[in-house]
Amino acid sequence: MRTDEPLPEVGDVLATLATGLWHWDTAAGEVTVDAETARLLGLPAERALLTEAQVRARLHPVDWNEITGVVRLAAAEGTLAEVRVRVMDERGHIVRIVRSRSRPAFDTVRKAYEVTGTLQEVTDPAPGTPAGRSAVTGDWRRSREAFLLDAGRALAEARSTAEVLRVAAGLSMPGFSPDGLGVFGVSGDRLTVIGHHGQPQGEENPFVDMSLDTDYPAAEVVRTGQAVYLSSPEQYRARYPMTWPLAERFGRRSWAFLPLTVAGRPMGAWMAAFAYPVAFTPDERSVLTTVARMLAQALSRAGAAETQRELTDGLQRSMMPVLGPEIPGMGIAARYVPTGGGLQVGGDWYDMIPLPGGRFALVIGDVQGHDVRAAGLMGQLRIALRAYASEGHRPDAVLARASHFFHGLSQSEEDPGDMRFATCYYAEVDPATGTVESARAGHLDPVVRMADGTALILATAGGLPLGIDPDSDYPTTRLALEPGDTLMMCTDGLVETGGHDLQTGWHRLRVILEEHTGGLEELADALVQAVHGPSSHHTTGPLADRREDDIALLLLCRQGEGCGCGESTAPPAPVRRTMLTIAQAEPARIATARQHLRGLLHDWPSEEQQDAAVLLLSEMLTNVLVHTDTDALLVAEVAGEPGERRIRVEVTDNGDDLPHRRRPGEMASSGRGLMLIELLADAWGVAPRGEGKSIWYEVYEASAPEDGPEDGGRGGPVDASAVV
Repeated sequence: MRTDEPLPEVGDVLATLATGLWHWDTAAGEVTVDAETARLLGLPAERALLTEAQVRARLHPVDWNEITGVVRLAAAEGTLAEVRVRVMDERGHIVRIVRSRSRPAFDTVRKAYEVTGTLQEVTDPAPGTPAGRSAVTGDWRRSREAFLLDAGRALAEARSTAEVLRVAAGLSMPGFSPDGLGVFGVSGDRLTVIGHHGQPQGEENPFVDMSLDTDYPAAEVVRTGQAVYLSSPEQYRARYPMTWPLAERFGRRSWAFLPLTVAGRPMGAWMAAFAYPVAFTPDERSVLTTVARMLAQALSRAGAAETQRELTDGLQRSMMPVLGPEIPGMGIAARYVPTGGGLQVGGDWYDMIPLPGGRFALVIGDVQGHDVRAAGLMGQLRIALRAYASEGHRPDAVLARASHFFHGLSQSEEDPGDMRFATCYYAEVDPATGTVESARAGHLDPVVRMADGTALILATAGGLPLGIDPDSDYPTTRLALEPGDTLMMCTDGLVETGGHDLQTGWHRLRVILEEHTGGLEELADALVQAVHGPSSHHTTGPLADRREDDIALLLLCRQGEGCGCGESTAPPAPVRRTMLTIAQAEPARIATARQHLRGLLHDWPSEEQQDAAVLLLSEMLTNVLVHTDTDALLVAEVAGEPGERRIRVEVTDNGDDLPHRRRPGEMASSGRGLMLIELLADAWGVAPRGEGKSIWYEVYEASAPEDGPEDGGRGGPVDASAVV
C-alpha cells in the first residue's frame, strides 16, 4: 500500500481479522452487533439489533455473570474489560470460545453502562498456560471460587490485626501467588506500614512514614481510591521515578496496589508484589480486588475490636482500685472478671477505703446493666461512697446517703423508663479485734470460711437496692472474725453464671472454699476458675439461661492457723462461731438461724444431737419473740477438739422477765420450753445482763463431765427456780 492511498475502513479491517464489533446499552437492554459478531454468536451473519436476553441465550450462563462483573470492575478502574466466554448452540453444546475486549463507560445521569467492544474466536487454552490462567472456564474458575471462599472464611475468623496479616500472608491465589505483601494505613496525612510479609525485618523502613503526597503507588491509591497495576519494572520506573530506587532493590517484577475501602472511604492500601511478570488480566484483577475488599473489612473489624479492648482495659484500670498497703493481721485479695460479650465493661465493682484509727472499709456492688452507662454510674457511685465513708459516717448512714445520691443520678432525662439501681455491701473492719460492722443494700450475704474449713453464709440485715427509694434505711450487722477466718464478698456473677441459681451456685463455691488449702490469692483464682475454667462446663446449673455476668470478688482473712494468708497473730482457737440478730418484725429469720446452726454442726457425728440443738434454738428464739417486745441476739459456737467438742448456744434479749418453770396442762400450747431444755441439753442456764438477760444451753459430743458445774450455771443443769 502506498502512503498516499487512504486507509481502509475500520469495519473492513476487523472483518479481515475475523473480528466482530458490538455495542451494549444496559439502560435500553439492547446489543447492536455487526455481521461478524452475529456469526460468532451462532446467528445469521448480518448486522442486527438484539436484546440482552437474545445474547444471553447464546452464552454459557456462568460466563454471562462473569461478563457483568468484569464490566463493572473495568468501569470503576477505567481499564479495558477482557473476558473469555463460551458460545452455546440451541442444544446447549459449546460451539466455540470467543474473547471479548471492550471499554466500558458509566453514564452517571442514566445510571447505566455503555460498552463498545470487539469479539474474536480463540482456541481453547491448555490448562496451566498463561492463557489458561486468564480463561474464565475450566478448573481455574473453580479454583478461584474455592480460594475466595476459604480466604473469606479465614479473614472473617481473624480477631486482631496481627491475625489478619498472618492470614493475608498465607493466602495462595490460584495460578499466581505474590511473594511479597504489604498493608499500608493512614494516620492523618501520613502513610504508614501496618504489616508486611516477604521482606526482611527492618527493610520496610523507607516506607514506614511518608506523606500522602509522595510519588509512590500506595500513596496514589489512597489519594484516588483507584488501583494501580504495574506489570514490569520499566512501567514502575516510568510512572514513579522518585520512589523506584527504593523498590528496585527487592528484585520484584510486577506489583499490584489496591485500595482498602470501608464504607466508601479508603483506609489504606494493599500491595501484592510478584517475583515474575504478571499481565494482570481482568480475572486476576477481579481476584485481587475481591481479596482487597475482604482484607479491608477484616482489618476494620480487627481495629474496632482492638480499640474496644483498649477502651475496656482503660476503663477497668481507672475504675478498679489498688488494694493498698498491707494491713497488719489481715490479708486481702480481689478479682474482677468482665463478661464475655459486648464492651466487656459493666457495673460490678469493689473498693477499699482507709478510715481513721487503722480501720478500713470494704465495698462491693453491682450497678444494673452491662453497658457504658452502667460503668459510668458505677464510677460516680464509687466516688460518692468514698466521700461519705471519709466523712466518718456509720455503714447505715453511708448507704442511706448513697441511695439518695444514686436515685437522683440514675434518672434518665432521655429515657425516663431507663431507671437503674445498684446492689451494695459495705463493711467497716477493725483489724485489731476482727470485728466487722456492715450494711447491705439488696446484695448477696457474705460468706465466712472458718479456720477448720467450714463455710457458712452469714445472714446480715439489709435494705432495698440503692436508687429505688431515696429514703430507705439500712440496718447494720456486727460480725466477728476469729483468727483463721476468711470472709468472702462477691457479686451474683460468681454464683449464678453457668445456669446456676443462688442455691446450686453456692453449693459449687462451697466445695472450693472448704477443700482449698492454699493461700488467699490461690483461693481467689480457684473460685474464679470454678466459674470460668474447664471444670465449669461439667457443673452447669439447672437453668436453661447460660448467660455470663461480670464477677467482682473480695476475700478478707484474719490471719491465723489454717488461713494460708500469713503468720498467725493470735494463738490458734479451734472455735466455730456465728452471730445473728432476729428482730421482732422478722420471725422468718428463725429459719436462717437454724440453717446457721446446722452449718456449724455439719460434721457432728450424732444426728439426734444436731436435731436436739436446732429444736432448742427454735424454742428459745420463739420464746423471745412471743413473750417480749425486743429483738434477740444469737451467739452459737462449737469449741474443742474432735471427740470432745461442745455446742454452746446463747440468746440475749432486753426483756426484764426471766423464764420460769411451769406445769402446762395437756391442752396447753406453751410452757414446755424449759422442760425441753432440761431434757435435751447437757447444761443450761439463765444470766441477767444489766438491761435484759441471756439464756444458754450446751450439748457435749462426749458424755457430760463427772464433776458438776461450777456456780454460775455454766457446767450442768440449773434449777430454774434459783433464777426466778
